[in-house]
Amino acid sequence: MPGLYLYLLKMVAIGVAVVIFISSLDDLFIDIAYWVRRVWRAFTVYARHAPLNYKTLYDAEEKPLAIMVPAWQEHGVIGQMAQLAATTLDYENYHIFIGTYPNDPQTHADVEQVRARFPNVHTVVCARPGPTSKADCLNNVVDAILQFEKRSGVRFAGFILHDAEDVLSKLELRLFNYLVNRKDLIQLPVYPLERPWNDFTGGHYLDEFAELHGKDIVVREALVGQVPSAGVGTCFSRRAIMALLQQGDGIAFDTQSLTEDYDIGFRLKQLGMQEVFVRFPVEEDDHIGRTPSPERVPLRSEREASVISVREFFPDTVAAAVRQKSRWITGIVIQGFRTLRWTHSAVLNYFLWRDRKGIITNFASFTATLLAMQLIGIWLYQRLVPDAYRFLSVFEGDWWFYALLLANLVLMFNRIVQRVFFVTSYYGVVQGLLSVPRLLWGNFINFLAAWRALAQAWRAKDLRRMAWVKTDHEFPLLGEGPRQHRALGQILVHQGALTEAQLLDALEHPMRGLRLGAALVHRDVITPQQLAAAVAEQAGVPWETLGGQAVDSDLAALVPAAVALRYSVVPLRQQGRVLVVASEAAIDPVSLAAIERKLGRTVRYVIVPKGEVTVELRRLYAHHGTEPARDLLAQAVQQQRVTAEEARGIWARYLSRQLLLGDVLLAVGKIDQAVLGALLLQKEKSDASLGAFLVEHGVLTESAAQEALQLQQQLQVTMEQLLCRANAQPTVRAIA
Repeated sequence: MPGLYLYLLKMVAIGVAVVIFISSLDDLFIDIAYWVRRVWRAFTVYARHAPLNYKTLYDAEEKPLAIMVPAWQEHGVIGQMAQLAATTLDYENYHIFIGTYPNDPQTHADVEQVRARFPNVHTVVCARPGPTSKADCLNNVVDAILQFEKRSGVRFAGFILHDAEDVLSKLELRLFNYLVNRKDLIQLPVYPLERPWNDFTGGHYLDEFAELHGKDIVVREALVGQVPSAGVGTCFSRRAIMALLQQGDGIAFDTQSLTEDYDIGFRLKQLGMQEVFVRFPVEEDDHIGRTPSPERVPLRSEREASVISVREFFPDTVAAAVRQKSRWITGIVIQGFRTLRWTHSAVLNYFLWRDRKGIITNFASFTATLLAMQLIGIWLYQRLVPDAYRFLSVFEGDWWFYALLLANLVLMFNRIVQRVFFVTSYYGVVQGLLSVPRLLWGNFINFLAAWRALAQAWRAKDLRRMAWVKTDHEFPLLGEGPRQHRALGQILVHQGALTEAQLLDALEHPMRGLRLGAALVHRDVITPQQLAAAVAEQAGVPWETLGGQAVDSDLAALVPAAVALRYSVVPLRQQGRVLVVASEAAIDPVSLAAIERKLGRTVRYVIVPKGEVTVELRRLYAHHGTEPARDLLAQAVQQQRVTAEEARGIWARYLSRQLLLGDVLLAVGKIDQAVLGALLLQKEKSDASLGAFLVEHGVLTESAAQEALQLQQQLQVTMEQLLCRANAQPTVRAIA
């Protein structure tokens, strides 16, 4: 029996050694190709041309970009992701479309909380209850984007894939914007966020992605021009999405694939699209392109570690990791064999083979580990146990087997060196050294994942109808979480400016053309100051009043007209390098960051009472025939038609009854906040009035625009009207 056991052990060892040798030669080819290319480019391309500076990304005009995020049971994660993206991305002309499900109310509620603060975040409720598939969710999102385009007249240049747990680089959209007119699929590197040193499950993802996105995909793109989408950090051009929709009869993503992102890279390649994998370093002291690191990491390459990339936490439990990786294996290997046929390109077939060999090598690597443990156990038994049975060596007399094992040993050493180098380049030497023991643990997880994938495939009646097996996600604490949005009416009640009965009456009897706060002021239920205090509390900023004073023209010159009119702000004062601006409404963080970029300085804002900004915008920046209200009132005082005290009351009433056309359009439902924001970005270079601009772009009909203008005139009062009323009455009651 010992002889038979050793014979079987030897046969298995030979088979495993041959498989590992072939796979290792395959990996060695990629290593050689990478290093030859890197050295060649160092002496040719980079010797003649300086690397592109990140500041060049700002030269391209911001094109509209859409971020697509599928979300099933992402309560506690999706809100943080949307909040962080909206507050950190160095870009303004983008919208986030988050796909939720009708039977996932918690995730939907999270998104609604964020949407209340960020008009560029949109909730998309899928047509069918979840979980369907990630591709099905994305198809619903694409449909919602196209519907938004019809409403707004905006045409998105890029469609970007992200997951709920992604941490986005600050310059990601700048890079996509720079490339999207030339490339149809743009893929960024993905680098897992670090776990504690002893978390081998979460840590082995660092090792695999560092080598995959530091070397393997680089070679793949260079040799065959095909890039598999990682499912996150992928930007599709408009041309690509339209081609996919046409190919799929209105369906862009394959709803019966567990790895629709991988599949779509091949589909686009077959359609002749241009694909690129971008490693764009941002070597600046402020680390503008990535999440800043608090300390310098030993032996880490600052250039490599500064690439614009996607960061996220990967699973840190064996069960979750096996579940996630088995989904990848099922989609790429098992489903891929049926959906992605071998092509006429030998090089592309080679990379298809590399994608699919994992289901074999995962078993071979684990089996090799078991064999090694048995051989070590036999050796220890013979050395440590007195009078132990002496087993024959499984290598006896086979020089070629010795040579094969020696070759595998050398190739394994090369694998370890490559892995340590790429992990160290991004994460530092500690993680690089930890990648060595994590190799064994990674082999174990990959083996379990391959086994689970095969078992699922065996049990499945139809491989193309397997459910969405999602991974539970966690989000890093990189900033404040989503702040709870409070309704304006409830804040007014809490502050004592309004009773519950008055609020209910206002909600039941709205005023056409006015939103709740403005309607309450127009009905004299609350004062403009009370409204300002409530809006300020809702936004989490202070409030103050201009006190009847006009903004100085020299101060107004600090804010260009296009910026002031786009964001409805006027400058109040300078406090060192900080410019304080006034607004009548909350400014979302995306817009505030855009104002800072356009002004080149830090900006803080305060809320002021209704009408104060509107009147100053018309006086300082807009030139569409508005009446000189201040001059008329001053003239009336000088002519003793009204007293100075009466004039203060008239001015307060005049301010509180002034409206912007955009506010009227929002109130009557002719346009929504997200659409208006997108259009105002386009209007910055136009001198036309808002109404004329909207008609020109087909958002409003001429009759609808005229109706809105007439409604605006009806709701507003002119200074002439107020002065006439004052002269007809013995006194004018001031608004407190």
